[in-house]
Amino acid sequence: MFSVILARPENPENIGLAARALANTGFRDLRLAGLRRLSVKAFRTAVHAEEILNKARLFKGLEEAVADLHLVFAATARWRTNFPSMPLAEAVEKMLSFPSSTRIGLLFGNERTGLTSEEMRSSNFRFTIPQAARQPSYNLASAVLLTLFPLFSAARPAGPVPFEKPLARRDQDACLRRIAGILEDREFMHEANRRYVTDMIFDLFGRLAMTEKDRRLLLAVFYKGVTEPKRSFCVLKKR
Repeated sequence: MFSVILARPENPENIGLAARALANTGFRDLRLAGLRRLSVKAFRTAVHAEEILNKARLFKGLEEAVADLHLVFAATARWRTNFPSMPLAEAVEKMLSFPSSTRIGLLFGNERTGLTSEEMRSSNFRFTIPQAARQPSYNLASAVLLTLFPLFSAARPAGPVPFEKPLARRDQDACLRRIAGILEDREFMHEANRRYVTDMIFDLFGRLAMTEKDRRLLLAVFYKGVTEPKRSFCVLKKR
């Protein structure tokens, strides 16, 4: 199951066109984060996709919008040091490698600013859509359609899939916040490197696509570190 999440969309026409892209490719679940209501302008461009808009779910923030999903793939047009990305074709292959019951979110950022670092932490993987030039980037609705089309046209591989279904994002996030708290208690993370290290934690362990078994192991490892005598850690700084 695939869901499309639009974070802080500004242009109502883009929302309607994104809904149309879902309808064109057979997907139904549209989620809008940071939006209080839908404008009538969105319905004007959602030709034959009004039902998708009517059933679209509005969330106060992104964390709530992805809480029940197992994996989130975020679209980005920019290279980010803390959140490396993969080409769209590779991302589609990875999406299809998980069990069909896996709830996967496709996250798209604001038309002008894209996704912030904090919003990136709500994703497990990032991807870029190939284009002839870096600027201008794809229109939001075009990016949604280009992402959905290969998923619509591709078939899942026959036979057993290589990965287990991950935990819901709310449980992954809670585990990663706990790990960050442990590192801060151990003074490995501090004011000077907190943002950088937090981004690295969410990127590194996000790409793990954390299962229940992974969570138990990670927390056991980090909790053991808390109970042992305090050791000196190397200082991690942004390069």
